[in-house]
Amino acid sequence: MIKLYNSPVYFIDNEVIIEDIKTPEYKGVPLDRDEAIKGTIAYSLFKAHNTSKDMKKLKLKFDAMASHDITFVGIIQTAKASGMTSFPLPYVLTNCHNSLCAVGGTINEDDHMFGLSAAKKYGGIYVPAHIAVIHQYMREAFAGCAKMILGSDSHTRYGALGTMAMGEGGGELVKQLLCDTYDINYPEVIAVYLEGKPMPGVGPQDVALAIIGAVFKNGYVKNKVMEFIGPGIASIDTDFRNGIDVMTTETACLSSIWETDDDTKRFLEIHKREDEYKRLRPQKVAYYDGMVRVDMSKIKPMIALPFHPSNVYSIEELNSNLDDILRSVEVEAKKIGGSAGEELKLTDRIIDGKLHVQQGIIAGCAGGGYTNIMEAAYILKDKSCGFDEFNMAVYPSSQAVYLDLNKKGAITDLMESGVVVKTAFCGPCFGAGDTPSHRGLSIRHTTRNFPNREGSKPGAGQMSAVALMDARSVAATAAAGGILTPATDIDYKVPEYNYDDRAYKNRIYVGFKKADPEKKLVYGPNIKDWPLMESLNENILLKVCSKILDEVTTTDELIPSGETSSYRSNPLGLAQFTLSRRDPMYVGRSSKVYELEQARVAGTLCDVEIEHVFNEIKKIDPNADFKNTEIGSVIYAKKPGDGSAREQAASCQRVIGGLANIASEYATKRYRSNLINWGMLPFLMSEAPEFEVGDYIYIGLIKDILKTDMANIKAYVIGEKKDVYSINLSIAPMTEEEKQIINAGCLINYNKNRIKAKNK
Repeated sequence: MIKLYNSPVYFIDNEVIIEDIKTPEYKGVPLDRDEAIKGTIAYSLFKAHNTSKDMKKLKLKFDAMASHDITFVGIIQTAKASGMTSFPLPYVLTNCHNSLCAVGGTINEDDHMFGLSAAKKYGGIYVPAHIAVIHQYMREAFAGCAKMILGSDSHTRYGALGTMAMGEGGGELVKQLLCDTYDINYPEVIAVYLEGKPMPGVGPQDVALAIIGAVFKNGYVKNKVMEFIGPGIASIDTDFRNGIDVMTTETACLSSIWETDDDTKRFLEIHKREDEYKRLRPQKVAYYDGMVRVDMSKIKPMIALPFHPSNVYSIEELNSNLDDILRSVEVEAKKIGGSAGEELKLTDRIIDGKLHVQQGIIAGCAGGGYTNIMEAAYILKDKSCGFDEFNMAVYPSSQAVYLDLNKKGAITDLMESGVVVKTAFCGPCFGAGDTPSHRGLSIRHTTRNFPNREGSKPGAGQMSAVALMDARSVAATAAAGGILTPATDIDYKVPEYNYDDRAYKNRIYVGFKKADPEKKLVYGPNIKDWPLMESLNENILLKVCSKILDEVTTTDELIPSGETSSYRSNPLGLAQFTLSRRDPMYVGRSSKVYELEQARVAGTLCDVEIEHVFNEIKKIDPNADFKNTEIGSVIYAKKPGDGSAREQAASCQRVIGGLANIASEYATKRYRSNLINWGMLPFLMSEAPEFEVGDYIYIGLIKDILKTDMANIKAYVIGEKKDVYSINLSIAPMTEEEKQIINAGCLINYNKNRIKAKNK
């Protein structure tokens, strides 16, 4: 079904794949690696958007950007504080996350009004709540062949439309707003060779989950570009391709790009943007750093069980081994949820040998597409979802999709079957909508099933679970009254989509190149400016405020999604939720460290514990003292940052005293970038940590260390349980700009310093 190549490959004449290259040519075709690297689609896009002369050190400028209402307020506030006067490129502000304005008083709608006022003042595009989810709107209105788009959401993926798109933390978007660049080393490019045609009943989520299951845990495509090629592409339409593409985020890749063809062209024509089409494909000879070969004809309906999209089985395999497989999920639930996890007894949902689920959801940028919902409606036509606990909701991904589904009768068919049809909203994807009951199991065609992302709160004794499936199998399960059922042998040809953009024309504010500096930003009482952050000192003293030994720590665990989204525009308010679902004591610990640092800066530090620590430091470094040693908190986690691009996972640590993370590795580039942009040091540690929460770690002459290769950093642990001892840390290579940001204390300070220097 899926084969991973163990070595680089050459792709020749659009069909020949050579593994284990040992000769300088193949059938008269020269095999020159350096030249063949230029033969990939990815290379051509990077070259067209690179502003440096060095293709190994890319400095990229994007064609457009997009943010939603969890992130755009903070990004605009940061850019404004850094000197931005207008948006220099099209910047789309959608309102698809904090759409519900019934919780938290006026908070969410205040953010929306801030976004509209910013679009008028700086020249942006404003998409009101319930009109479209961020990525569907970008597909419909902005993605086009040979473009690059940057978004402050991890699922920013438009590769199936010939656009290389990346999800990053807000700091990287701020850089583009200030006409700076996105700086990365040229990444490895992995071919995803598609062949075969999916069998009836198999949808894009099935293909995506099969790929994720094959490549996530081994890191095969981590921080690399996935380039989709091969004859199988022609067997699936662009809507299907979009559904696979958006899920590439869950492989931990950097971005994705696809070959384009007549179906791509047709998609753009339907959306009145035929001039955005270009034929993209590898050149005669292309070199890839690896290959994922996928025979789509062998993929069966799949399911990703809690608590990660890579926990993949075929539904057939699961149904044949329900008890054993579900018990393994229950063991994981105990690790994640403590006493609440112990109550998540999925095996209790096995009745007469069949798994009964509580809920089905089809939503968002992955599930809410036209074809997914049309096929789900076909499966459910003239059927009933049942009269027991099972319930189902469908969220079309945009008003344009909703309109056509309605015209074709699909909405009627769904509603008649008992499905609740709602408006465009990302809530089910991040824990802000349709949370199952305690001990409930929801099956969803959405993007993620991380712990707590469905909205449960283990710390409060509330825990439920989500499994990811394709819309077709979700509908088949609904038609069976909630008994887990794969979709098979669907004989239905989906009618062509008819795009109607009147809902957009009558509702969306399009203000690019219409900036009006006289307009005022509209603030609500919860919209706060970023607090001041100090520059890096000569030495640093870190207090360990959390130690997480889980194999992976997601951004949702670092800063919860869901109801906390109401505080996204209030840095200090949101920070009170940091690690609340993983280590509830962290905020109190880090805040006390922050108070110590504030007292040190004010010259009033008087703390018995700190005095003892500094007495020990003096034995190591006689030149260290209160004046030249910054005090901050540190989190240790094995592999932090899997998942969302939200920079709040880092900024929330920073504003309550965070100064560093220590990890064995970082799950994603974007989380490491977020740490750097908020002035936090991304340390690595190869050994298992012996230090404990409450211990201190001293690192001398940190600013000098940043001038080195940072491969060997000696640090000293001062704790109560044992004598002072040394540990070895490192920092992976950083650009000169990143080092300057760390030295300045954060991206805002770095930009302010540059403006001051220019004005001298």
